[in-house]
Amino acid sequence: MIPVILALAWPTMLEQLMQTAVQYIDTAMVGTLGTQATAAVGATSTVNWLIGSTISAIGVGFLAYISQAIGAGKTEEAKKESGQAAAAVLAAGLFFTFLTTGLSKKVPVWMQVDEGIREMASRYFLILYLPMLFRAANIIFGTVLRAAGDTRTPMYTGLAVNLINIVLNFFLIYPVRPVSVLGIRMTVWGAGLGIEGAAAASAAAYTFGGIAITCVLWRHKVVSPRGQRLFPDPKILRPCLKVAFPNMLQRFATSLGYVVFASMINSVGEIATAAHTIANTVESAFYIPGWGMQTAAATLAGNAWGAGDEERLHGLARSILPLEVGLMVVSGGMLFLFAPVLMHLFSRDPEVIALGAAVLRMVAISEPFYGVPIVIEGIMQGIGNTVAPFIYNVLGMWGVRIVGTFICTQILGYGLISAWACMIGHNLLLFVLFTRQYLSGRWETKRRTMQMT
Repeated sequence: MIPVILALAWPTMLEQLMQTAVQYIDTAMVGTLGTQATAAVGATSTVNWLIGSTISAIGVGFLAYISQAIGAGKTEEAKKESGQAAAAVLAAGLFFTFLTTGLSKKVPVWMQVDEGIREMASRYFLILYLPMLFRAANIIFGTVLRAAGDTRTPMYTGLAVNLINIVLNFFLIYPVRPVSVLGIRMTVWGAGLGIEGAAAASAAAYTFGGIAITCVLWRHKVVSPRGQRLFPDPKILRPCLKVAFPNMLQRFATSLGYVVFASMINSVGEIATAAHTIANTVESAFYIPGWGMQTAAATLAGNAWGAGDEERLHGLARSILPLEVGLMVVSGGMLFLFAPVLMHLFSRDPEVIALGAAVLRMVAISEPFYGVPIVIEGIMQGIGNTVAPFIYNVLGMWGVRIVGTFICTQILGYGLISAWACMIGHNLLLFVLFTRQYLSGRWETKRRTMQMT
């Protein structure tokens, strides 16, 4: 099954890699505007992650149902579910558009943004969330296509979105200016909109991505929603929501945990905050193999579960787990070796580089252990079992990472290394819990609540 796994996983890995690269470039381009601009853009990033995760959780329910329907050879059921996905895009897109734009002035206040940049952060937030309908389409329809085994279209769409974002950033952020290319000086047009230009560039890119992926889905031979009922159908939506709701609670609880975790680290001091922020950004690129494999695991597990093929389901687990561990060993090894070099790309402060490299090398050793629960969770998502992952992730985040970090930093007065040790403890707990779930066989004993006619 390894060729099939890799065929599904590599487009997602490349998509994640490009998103990470563009995040680096985007941050650098806005960073040239000054500290206030960078702070205004980053002030509401946690809210951005929270909303995106909520919509992604909705997509997980459709992924489980559609991949199982396709595995069972019930393509008409898959098309009906795709129609319900379109209804979910409309509902989620419109809801979050009104919610975010209506609260755009209050969010920076709730996030305790410095008063001097609240207005700037509010304008950025408002522009960024105007195309929420298209962002919802990009996320949910991308998941529908992945459930049907098409991971390349979301990848190509993601590449196009990122390229458009960079190009528009170049013209919208900066004013008219002279540029030298190969010794030739020329004047380049620019709108000079600052961070509003960055928000407009992202909004335009999201809009293109939503339209593009919708057009591809509508022409898809297997899961096109064309001609399907777009009004909510409780018979189809009920089993999907049973899968999506625990995943939604999990993402909300963990994202809130990230906010609390970051706030406690901020209280340690500027050096710790800078080292944590940069190390977190660097580390995200080394999780890409894990998330790519999780997508493949969810799709293939759903196909096998829908077909009632237990041997194929077990074969998937036996193939993908060693492959994932091997990839994460390589990824962790590279992170360990190049940690100081990577930190140096983002900072010139010796203290920040030394502290960031230390915590990166700590977490690099735990990378293979973190890869195992990522894949097992993907398999469980594919068969529609999201309750246990919800319990495990919330327990790890709040019972180990948050409580441990509070004791270490707020009571005992320890620094960033202790906080990252708690984060590693969280990851190791997930490894133990998910591995125990897998070895016990309970991960596949879930009742088949998704009865398809």
